[in-house]
Amino acid sequence: MREDKEVTEQRTSSTTVVARTHQTKLANYATLLITLATALLLSILIVLSSTDVYAQGGTVPGDSSGTSSDSDLWRTLKEGAPLSSQTQDGNARVAIQTNGEDWRLFRNNEYFLYSAWGLLATIGLLGLFFALRGRIRIGHGGPSGETISRFNLFERVGHWLLASSFIILALTGLNLIFGRDLIMPIIGKEAFASITVFGKYIHNYVAFAFMIALVWVGIVWIKNNIPHPRDITWFLKGGGILGGGHPAAKKFNAGQKIIFWLVILGGFSLSLSGWALLFPYTTTYFADTFALFNSILGTNLPVALSPLQEQQLATFWHGIMSVFMVCVIIAHIYIGSVGMEGAIDAMTTGDVDLNWAREHHSLWVEEQEEKAGAAPAGAATQPAE
Repeated sequence: MREDKEVTEQRTSSTTVVARTHQTKLANYATLLITLATALLLSILIVLSSTDVYAQGGTVPGDSSGTSSDSDLWRTLKEGAPLSSQTQDGNARVAIQTNGEDWRLFRNNEYFLYSAWGLLATIGLLGLFFALRGRIRIGHGGPSGETISRFNLFERVGHWLLASSFIILALTGLNLIFGRDLIMPIIGKEAFASITVFGKYIHNYVAFAFMIALVWVGIVWIKNNIPHPRDITWFLKGGGILGGGHPAAKKFNAGQKIIFWLVILGGFSLSLSGWALLFPYTTTYFADTFALFNSILGTNLPVALSPLQEQQLATFWHGIMSVFMVCVIIAHIYIGSVGMEGAIDAMTTGDVDLNWAREHHSLWVEEQEEKAGAAPAGAATQPAE
Protein backbone atom coordinates (compact mmCIF):
# COMPACT_ATOMS: atom_id res chain seq x y z
CA MET A 1 0.00 0.00 0.00
CA ARG A 2 2.73 2.38 0.93
CA GLU A 3 4.58 1.73 -2.33
CA ASP A 4 1.44 2.38 -4.42
CA LYS A 5 0.94 5.70 -2.61
CA GLU A 6 4.53 6.79 -3.44
CA VAL A 7 4.06 5.88 -7.10
CA THR A 8 0.84 7.86 -7.27
CA GLU A 9 2.52 10.94 -5.75
CA GLN A 10 5.40 10.74 -8.24
CA ARG A 11 2.97 10.58 -11.18
CA THR A 12 1.01 13.55 -9.81
CA SER A 13 4.22 15.60 -9.37
CA SER A 14 5.35 14.82 -12.94
CA THR A 15 1.97 15.83 -14.29
CA THR A 16 2.17 19.13 -12.40
CA VAL A 17 5.66 19.90 -13.78
CA VAL A 18 4.54 19.19 -17.33
CA ALA A 19 1.49 21.39 -16.89
CA ARG A 20 3.58 24.26 -15.54
CA THR A 21 6.07 23.92 -18.37
CA HIS A 22 3.27 24.04 -20.89
CA GLN A 23 1.81 27.14 -19.27
CA THR A 24 5.21 28.87 -19.33
CA LYS A 25 5.58 28.17 -23.06
CA LEU A 26 2.12 29.54 -23.74
CA ALA A 27 2.91 32.68 -21.76
CA ASN A 28 6.14 33.18 -23.72
CA TYR A 29 4.32 32.73 -27.03
CA ALA A 30 1.67 35.22 -25.95
CA THR A 31 4.30 37.79 -24.93
CA LEU A 32 6.09 37.38 -28.26
CA LEU A 33 2.86 37.81 -30.22
CA ILE A 34 1.93 40.94 -28.24
CA THR A 35 5.42 42.44 -28.84
CA LEU A 36 5.25 41.73 -32.58
CA ALA A 37 1.78 43.20 -32.81
CA THR A 38 2.87 46.32 -30.95
CA ALA A 39 5.94 46.79 -33.19
CA LEU A 40 3.79 46.33 -36.30
CA LEU A 41 1.26 48.88 -35.06
CA LEU A 42 4.01 51.45 -34.29
CA SER A 43 5.57 50.93 -37.71
CA ILE A 44 2.21 51.56 -39.39
CA LEU A 45 1.71 54.74 -37.37
CA ILE A 46 5.21 56.03 -38.22
CA VAL A 47 4.69 55.40 -41.92
CA LEU A 48 1.30 57.10 -41.88
CA SER A 49 2.63 60.17 -40.00
CA SER A 50 5.65 60.45 -42.33
CA THR A 51 3.40 60.24 -45.35
CA ASP A 52 1.28 63.02 -43.88
CA VAL A 53 4.33 65.22 -43.27
CA TYR A 54 5.65 64.84 -46.80
CA ALA A 55 2.19 65.41 -48.16
CA GLN A 56 2.24 68.81 -46.41
CA GLY A 57 5.59 69.80 -47.95
CA GLY A 58 7.66 69.16 -44.82
CA THR A 59 5.48 71.28 -42.53
CA VAL A 60 4.13 69.73 -39.37
CA PRO A 61 1.49 71.03 -36.96
CA GLY A 62 2.58 73.67 -34.50
CA ASP A 63 4.70 75.64 -37.03
CA SER A 64 7.73 73.43 -36.34
CA SER A 65 10.42 73.22 -39.01
CA GLY A 66 9.98 69.47 -39.58
CA THR A 67 12.13 68.36 -42.48
CA SER A 68 12.31 71.84 -44.02
CA SER A 69 15.46 74.02 -43.72
CA ASP A 70 15.13 77.48 -42.21
CA SER A 71 18.08 79.26 -43.87
CA ASP A 72 17.47 82.55 -42.05
CA LEU A 73 17.66 80.82 -38.68
CA TRP A 74 20.92 79.06 -39.47
CA ARG A 75 22.42 82.17 -41.05
CA THR A 76 21.67 84.11 -37.87
CA LEU A 77 23.20 81.40 -35.71
CA LYS A 78 26.35 81.28 -37.84
CA GLU A 79 26.73 85.05 -37.47
CA GLY A 80 27.01 84.56 -33.72
CA ALA A 81 23.58 85.70 -32.57
CA PRO A 82 23.22 85.04 -28.81
CA LEU A 83 20.64 82.55 -27.56
CA SER A 84 18.53 82.61 -24.42
CA SER A 85 20.45 81.10 -21.54
CA GLN A 86 20.60 81.23 -17.76
CA THR A 87 24.37 81.78 -17.80
CA GLN A 88 25.69 85.25 -17.05
CA ASP A 89 28.51 84.89 -19.57
CA GLY A 90 27.33 86.47 -22.82
CA ASN A 91 29.95 84.59 -24.85
CA ALA A 92 28.58 81.24 -23.65
CA ARG A 93 25.22 82.03 -25.26
CA VAL A 94 26.73 81.99 -28.76
CA ALA A 95 25.98 78.65 -30.41
CA ILE A 96 27.94 79.06 -33.65
CA GLN A 97 30.60 81.65 -34.53
CA THR A 98 32.25 81.10 -37.91
CA ASN A 99 34.40 84.26 -37.85
CA GLY A 100 36.96 82.39 -35.79
CA GLU A 101 37.43 79.85 -38.55
CA ASP A 102 37.70 82.66 -41.12
CA TRP A 103 40.45 84.28 -39.04
CA ARG A 104 42.29 80.96 -38.59
CA LEU A 105 42.32 80.40 -42.34
CA PHE A 106 43.54 83.95 -42.95
CA ARG A 107 46.24 83.67 -40.27
CA ASN A 108 47.59 80.36 -41.62
CA ASN A 109 47.51 81.42 -45.28
CA GLU A 110 47.37 85.05 -46.44
CA TYR A 111 48.71 86.58 -43.24
CA PHE A 112 51.63 84.16 -43.02
CA LEU A 113 52.49 84.64 -46.69
CA TYR A 114 52.17 88.45 -46.83
CA SER A 115 54.11 88.88 -43.58
CA ALA A 116 56.98 86.81 -44.93
CA TRP A 117 57.00 88.72 -48.21
CA GLY A 118 56.88 92.08 -46.42
CA LEU A 119 59.85 91.28 -44.19
CA LEU A 120 61.89 89.76 -47.00
CA ALA A 121 61.09 92.68 -49.33
CA THR A 122 62.21 95.21 -46.70
CA ILE A 123 65.51 93.43 -46.10
CA GLY A 124 66.01 92.88 -49.83
CA LEU A 125 65.40 96.53 -50.76
CA LEU A 126 67.76 97.74 -48.05
CA GLY A 127 70.40 95.28 -49.25
CA LEU A 128 69.96 96.49 -52.83
CA PHE A 129 70.19 100.13 -51.73
CA PHE A 130 73.38 99.41 -49.80
CA ALA A 131 74.87 97.60 -52.80
CA LEU A 132 74.11 100.53 -55.12
CA ARG A 133 74.70 103.48 -52.78
CA GLY A 134 77.09 102.08 -50.24
CA ARG A 135 77.48 103.59 -46.81
CA ILE A 136 76.66 107.28 -46.65
CA ARG A 137 79.90 108.94 -45.62
CA ILE A 138 80.40 112.19 -43.75
CA GLY A 139 80.84 115.06 -46.18
CA HIS A 140 82.72 118.32 -45.77
CA GLY A 141 86.04 116.49 -45.90
CA GLY A 142 85.12 113.68 -43.53
CA PRO A 143 85.05 113.71 -39.73
CA SER A 144 86.11 117.05 -38.28
CA GLY A 145 87.51 115.76 -35.03
CA GLU A 146 85.04 117.96 -33.12
CA THR A 147 81.69 116.83 -31.71
CA ILE A 148 78.47 118.52 -30.74
CA SER A 149 76.00 117.28 -28.17
CA ARG A 150 72.88 115.98 -29.89
CA PHE A 151 70.91 113.93 -27.34
CA ASN A 152 71.19 114.10 -23.56
CA LEU A 153 71.03 111.11 -21.23
CA PHE A 154 67.31 111.46 -20.56
CA GLU A 155 66.54 111.34 -24.30
CA ARG A 156 68.83 108.37 -24.90
CA VAL A 157 67.41 106.32 -22.03
CA GLY A 158 63.88 106.85 -23.38
CA HIS A 159 65.00 105.85 -26.87
CA TRP A 160 66.78 102.66 -25.75
CA LEU A 161 63.92 101.62 -23.48
CA LEU A 162 61.59 101.93 -26.46
CA ALA A 163 64.02 100.19 -28.81
CA SER A 164 64.91 97.27 -26.53
CA SER A 165 61.30 96.60 -25.52
CA PHE A 166 60.19 96.70 -29.16
CA ILE A 167 62.90 94.23 -30.20
CA ILE A 168 61.81 91.80 -27.47
CA LEU A 169 58.17 92.18 -28.48
CA ALA A 170 59.06 91.73 -32.15
CA LEU A 171 61.04 88.54 -31.59
CA THR A 172 58.45 86.92 -29.33
CA GLY A 173 55.66 87.99 -31.67
CA LEU A 174 57.37 86.78 -34.85
CA ASN A 175 57.90 83.44 -33.13
CA LEU A 176 54.12 83.05 -32.96
CA ILE A 177 53.88 83.64 -36.71
CA PHE A 178 56.84 81.70 -38.09
CA GLY A 179 58.17 79.64 -35.18
CA ARG A 180 56.04 76.56 -35.81
CA ASP A 181 57.35 76.29 -39.37
CA LEU A 182 60.94 77.54 -38.97
CA ILE A 183 62.06 76.84 -35.39
CA MET A 184 60.09 73.82 -34.19
CA PRO A 185 61.47 71.44 -36.87
CA ILE A 186 65.00 72.36 -35.69
CA ILE A 187 64.70 72.26 -31.87
CA GLY A 188 61.74 69.90 -31.47
CA LYS A 189 58.22 70.29 -30.15
CA GLU A 190 58.96 70.26 -26.42
CA ALA A 191 61.73 72.86 -26.59
CA PHE A 192 59.67 75.04 -28.91
CA ALA A 193 56.67 74.82 -26.59
CA SER A 194 58.77 75.89 -23.59
CA ILE A 195 60.32 78.81 -25.47
CA THR A 196 56.95 79.95 -26.79
CA VAL A 197 55.22 79.85 -23.41
CA PHE A 198 58.12 81.76 -21.82
CA GLY A 199 58.03 84.23 -24.72
CA LYS A 200 54.31 84.77 -24.21
CA TYR A 201 54.80 85.88 -20.61
CA ILE A 202 57.77 88.05 -21.56
CA HIS A 203 55.70 89.62 -24.34
CA ASN A 204 52.82 90.44 -22.01
CA TYR A 205 54.95 92.15 -19.36
CA VAL A 206 57.47 93.92 -21.62
CA ALA A 207 54.49 95.49 -23.38
CA PHE A 208 54.04 97.83 -20.42
CA ALA A 209 57.66 99.02 -20.72
CA PHE A 210 57.03 99.70 -24.40
CA MET A 211 53.94 101.79 -23.64
CA ILE A 212 55.80 103.81 -20.99
CA ALA A 213 58.72 104.46 -23.35
CA LEU A 214 56.32 105.41 -26.16
CA VAL A 215 54.82 108.16 -24.01
CA TRP A 216 58.31 109.14 -22.85
CA VAL A 217 59.82 109.80 -26.29
CA GLY A 218 56.56 111.23 -27.58
CA ILE A 219 56.53 113.96 -24.94
CA VAL A 220 60.26 114.68 -25.29
CA TRP A 221 60.44 114.94 -29.09
CA ILE A 222 57.01 115.94 -30.33
CA LYS A 223 57.96 119.64 -30.40
CA ASN A 224 60.82 118.85 -32.81
CA ASN A 225 58.69 116.75 -35.16
CA ILE A 226 55.93 119.17 -36.14
CA PRO A 227 55.66 119.21 -39.98
CA HIS A 228 57.11 122.30 -41.71
CA PRO A 229 57.05 123.54 -45.34
CA ARG A 230 60.81 122.97 -45.56
CA ASP A 231 60.08 119.24 -45.27
CA ILE A 232 58.70 119.31 -48.81
CA THR A 233 62.10 120.41 -50.12
CA TRP A 234 63.74 117.59 -48.20
CA PHE A 235 61.46 115.04 -49.89
CA LEU A 236 61.95 116.57 -53.35
CA LYS A 237 65.70 116.17 -52.96
CA GLY A 238 65.33 112.69 -51.54
CA GLY A 239 67.15 113.73 -48.39
CA GLY A 240 70.22 114.63 -50.49
CA ILE A 241 70.34 111.37 -52.46
CA LEU A 242 69.12 113.02 -55.67
CA GLY A 243 71.98 115.52 -55.70
CA GLY A 244 72.40 119.16 -54.85
CA GLY A 245 73.60 118.50 -51.31
CA HIS A 246 71.63 117.79 -48.17
CA PRO A 247 68.60 120.03 -47.67
CA ALA A 248 68.59 122.24 -44.58
CA ALA A 249 66.95 120.73 -41.52
CA LYS A 250 66.62 121.36 -37.82
CA LYS A 251 67.04 118.72 -35.11
CA PHE A 252 64.95 116.21 -37.07
CA ASN A 253 64.71 116.16 -40.85
CA ALA A 254 61.59 115.17 -42.78
CA GLY A 255 62.59 111.51 -42.98
CA GLN A 256 63.12 111.32 -39.23
CA LYS A 257 59.76 113.01 -38.68
CA ILE A 258 58.09 110.31 -40.74
CA ILE A 259 59.76 107.64 -38.60
CA PHE A 260 58.73 109.47 -35.43
CA TRP A 261 55.04 109.67 -36.33
CA LEU A 262 54.96 106.11 -37.64
CA VAL A 263 56.42 104.91 -34.33
CA ILE A 264 54.12 107.06 -32.18
CA LEU A 265 50.88 106.39 -34.06
CA GLY A 266 51.72 102.79 -34.93
CA GLY A 267 52.89 102.12 -31.37
CA PHE A 268 49.72 103.70 -29.97
CA SER A 269 47.59 101.51 -32.23
CA LEU A 270 49.56 98.42 -31.19
CA SER A 271 49.14 99.37 -27.54
CA LEU A 272 45.36 99.64 -27.88
CA SER A 273 44.95 96.32 -29.66
CA GLY A 274 47.45 94.72 -27.29
CA TRP A 275 45.53 96.03 -24.28
CA ALA A 276 42.37 94.43 -25.69
CA LEU A 277 44.21 91.12 -25.94
CA LEU A 278 45.68 91.40 -22.44
CA PHE A 279 42.25 92.10 -20.96
CA PRO A 280 39.78 90.28 -23.26
CA TYR A 281 36.09 91.13 -23.55
CA THR A 282 36.53 94.46 -21.75
CA THR A 283 36.89 96.90 -24.67
CA THR A 284 34.86 98.09 -27.65
CA TYR A 285 37.67 99.80 -29.56
CA PHE A 286 36.61 98.61 -32.99
CA ALA A 287 32.91 99.26 -32.57
CA ASP A 288 33.72 102.80 -31.36
CA THR A 289 36.21 103.37 -34.19
CA PHE A 290 33.78 102.12 -36.82
CA ALA A 291 31.06 104.36 -35.42
CA LEU A 292 33.42 107.34 -35.64
CA PHE A 293 34.29 106.52 -39.25
CA ASN A 294 30.62 106.16 -40.11
CA SER A 295 29.81 109.57 -38.66
CA ILE A 296 32.74 111.35 -40.34
CA LEU A 297 33.18 109.51 -43.64
CA GLY A 298 29.63 108.30 -44.17
CA THR A 299 30.73 104.66 -44.32
CA ASN A 300 28.60 101.71 -43.28
CA LEU A 301 30.98 99.75 -41.11
CA PRO A 302 29.42 97.28 -38.63
CA VAL A 303 29.09 98.66 -35.10
CA ALA A 304 27.05 95.90 -33.42
CA LEU A 305 30.11 93.77 -32.73
CA SER A 306 29.98 90.92 -30.24
CA PRO A 307 32.78 90.56 -27.64
CA LEU A 308 34.18 87.63 -29.64
CA GLN A 309 34.27 89.71 -32.81
CA GLU A 310 36.07 92.50 -30.95
CA GLN A 311 38.75 90.03 -29.87
CA GLN A 312 39.13 88.58 -33.34
CA LEU A 313 39.52 92.04 -34.88
CA ALA A 314 42.02 93.01 -32.18
CA THR A 315 44.11 89.92 -32.94
CA PHE A 316 43.81 90.57 -36.67
CA TRP A 317 44.87 94.24 -36.39
CA HIS A 318 47.62 93.60 -33.83
CA GLY A 319 49.27 91.09 -36.12
CA ILE A 320 49.16 93.29 -39.22
CA MET A 321 50.43 96.40 -37.44
CA SER A 322 53.19 94.42 -35.74
CA VAL A 323 54.67 93.20 -39.01
CA PHE A 324 54.36 96.70 -40.50
CA MET A 325 56.17 98.23 -37.53
CA VAL A 326 58.92 95.60 -37.70
CA CYS A 327 59.54 96.59 -41.34
CA VAL A 328 59.69 100.28 -40.37
CA ILE A 329 62.12 99.66 -37.51
CA ILE A 330 64.38 97.47 -39.69
CA ALA A 331 64.74 100.44 -42.05
CA HIS A 332 65.35 102.77 -39.10
CA ILE A 333 68.05 100.48 -37.67
CA TYR A 334 69.75 100.26 -41.06
CA ILE A 335 69.98 104.01 -41.66
CA GLY A 336 71.07 104.65 -38.07
CA SER A 337 73.90 102.10 -38.10
CA VAL A 338 75.56 100.53 -41.15
CA GLY A 339 73.74 102.77 -43.61
CA MET A 340 75.18 106.09 -42.45
CA GLU A 341 78.55 106.96 -41.01
CA GLY A 342 78.44 108.78 -37.68
CA ALA A 343 74.69 108.38 -37.09
CA ILE A 344 74.81 105.78 -34.33
CA ASP A 345 76.98 108.02 -32.13
CA ALA A 346 73.92 110.17 -31.49
CA MET A 347 72.33 107.37 -29.46
CA THR A 348 75.44 105.87 -27.87
CA THR A 349 77.54 108.76 -26.58
CA GLY A 350 75.00 111.45 -27.39
CA ASP A 351 77.63 113.45 -29.31
CA VAL A 352 77.98 113.56 -33.11
CA ASP A 353 80.71 114.80 -35.39
CA LEU A 354 80.32 118.48 -36.17
CA ASN A 355 80.67 117.97 -39.92
CA TRP A 356 77.99 115.24 -39.82
CA ALA A 357 75.67 117.57 -37.93
CA ARG A 358 76.26 120.46 -40.37
CA GLU A 359 75.59 118.16 -43.32
CA HIS A 360 72.32 116.65 -42.08
CA HIS A 361 70.99 119.24 -39.60
CA SER A 362 72.53 122.55 -40.59
CA LEU A 363 69.74 124.73 -39.16
CA TRP A 364 69.94 122.93 -35.83
CA VAL A 365 73.73 123.48 -35.67
CA GLU A 366 73.21 127.17 -36.32
CA GLU A 367 70.70 127.33 -33.46
CA GLN A 368 73.13 125.60 -31.10
CA GLU A 369 75.95 127.93 -32.09
CA GLU A 370 73.73 130.97 -31.57
CA LYS A 371 72.76 129.73 -28.11
CA ALA A 372 76.45 129.30 -27.27
CA GLY A 373 77.43 132.60 -28.90
CA ALA A 374 77.88 134.40 -25.61
CA ALA A 375 79.58 131.38 -24.00
CA PRO A 376 83.35 130.79 -23.98
CA ALA A 377 84.80 129.15 -27.08
CA GLY A 378 84.37 125.41 -27.12
CA ALA A 379 81.16 125.44 -25.05
CA ALA A 380 79.00 124.25 -27.94
CA THR A 381 81.53 121.90 -29.49
CA GLN A 382 84.36 119.85 -28.11
CA PRO A 383 87.24 117.87 -29.57
CA ALA A 384 86.46 114.25 -30.28
CA GLU A 385 88.23 111.83 -27.98
